[in-house]
Amino acid sequence: SVCRAALAAAAETRAAVAALDDWPRPAASAGPRFGLALHVGELLYGNIGAASRLDFTCIGPAVNLAARLEGLTGRLRRTTLLSADFAQDCETGTVPLGAFALAGIRAKVPVFGLADEGG
Repeated sequence: SVCRAALAAAAETRAAVAALDDWPRPAASAGPRFGLALHVGELLYGNIGAASRLDFTCIGPAVNLAARLEGLTGRLRRTTLLSADFAQDCETGTVPLGAFALAGIRAKVPVFGLADEGG
């Protein structure tokens, strides 16, 4: 399923970033961090701009929600967050984290995390 494939990719990425902790760095550095949001929804994609400067991008409410969820990862001290739409397609391994107000979204959004990633 798409859920399993996305969660496997997320786990692989988490492991790869964790392996970077072994790399030498200045003592004051906290090491690499990243946040990932998983959501399903419709979007528009393509080249946007002028002929002299085109950017390939994705736009739409689904993209906005995913971006807001990704921004919440640091506050919740989680690497991976899931929307309710994504979490409902997963058979197991998700935990509800509460509903949060997100910029540009009217109602509070239910947010889920991964059970194997305590907060």
